[in-house]
Amino acid sequence: MTLSAGGRVGLAGAAVVGVAFGMARYGYGLTLPGIRQDLGLSELVLGLISSATFAGYLAGLLLAGPLAARHGSRAPTTVGGICGALGGVIVTLAQSPWLLALGVILAGSAGGWVWAPYSDIVTRSVPLQQRPRTLAIITTGTSGGLVLLGGLAVLAALGSWRLVWAGIAIAAVVAAVVNLRLVPRNRPDRRPEKSAGTSSLAKALRVPAAYSVVYFAVAVIYFTYAADILDSGPLLAAAVPALYAAIGLSGMVGIATGAVAQRVGTSRVAALCLVTVGAALALLGLASDSLAAMAVSACIFGVGYMMGSAVLAVWTAELVPDRAGTAFTGCLVVGAFSSVAAPALAGAVIPGLGLGPLLVLTAAVSLLGGMALMPYRSLRGRTA
Repeated sequence: MTLSAGGRVGLAGAAVVGVAFGMARYGYGLTLPGIRQDLGLSELVLGLISSATFAGYLAGLLLAGPLAARHGSRAPTTVGGICGALGGVIVTLAQSPWLLALGVILAGSAGGWVWAPYSDIVTRSVPLQQRPRTLAIITTGTSGGLVLLGGLAVLAALGSWRLVWAGIAIAAVVAAVVNLRLVPRNRPDRRPEKSAGTSSLAKALRVPAAYSVVYFAVAVIYFTYAADILDSGPLLAAAVPALYAAIGLSGMVGIATGAVAQRVGTSRVAALCLVTVGAALALLGLASDSLAAMAVSACIFGVGYMMGSAVLAVWTAELVPDRAGTAFTGCLVVGAFSSVAAPALAGAVIPGLGLGPLLVLTAAVSLLGGMALMPYRSLRGRTA
């Protein structure tokens, strides 16, 4: 069967983003208990390394644009695959905190290299009517990556946490090959950016950027400490891989983000996603000894997380269709700063506050952010 342009780009993008985000970027949180036991690192050091992974992600975001301008939008996605594979190998072999940090930084940078360029790839390669669905499919690839990560966690429970990172390295190579086969090589855009449009771009994106700050901060706290809090509780060891698999499976609904946003508005979807993530964090912090509560937390987090990231791609393309990649990158950069700060801050306050209360406090931030965003109407909604 011959795939359409949207199908080819969507499949390749889902594979690459799935590995970069669903596996390489969040593999650290999943393997955190094993890393702590094996390398004997303090909470502060573990928190700083977690923040460093998102610093790598931020570096990838900032460097992807100049690379795409010189060599086309597919080039950063190839570099991201290489970083994911190399980082996975280094973490697999790491025997010191320095090598561990280097590996997770490289692996974490993969998401920054690959995500935003797909907005430009979709804009150039996919017909207009297929773009919202294709963007949602690409973003929802993270769900598939999380399901695979949960499967690797089962192997890790039988052997070592290093098996997870070996699997990440292999998956990154496979995804990179698929990307090279299915995504056309776009020529770089030689048109100069209009500096006069910078202020108008910032004005158009002020609400999505504020959403990014809250959304990425609360999501990274969930992923960083979900496995940790389950591992320290009375639940079975299988609860951790099951949690990641449940997040991935429930997150598949993110494919419908484009259609839902057209019905109720992108800003309303974003607000509901923050509320949903807040509820998931509250359950994680208050009822970590209940298997049923953890299952509900994982499922509703999967929905809020995947639709929350997909709606940002749709939202920025809707507000600034002629500069979709630049707009999306701007919001991701803003979110990356909060992703860097959140784990470091959490690692500093956990010894005094406790992990459970920290999760509840983070839940309150997410809920308040969703409530504040709820009255807002996007430009499309006001026009309609």
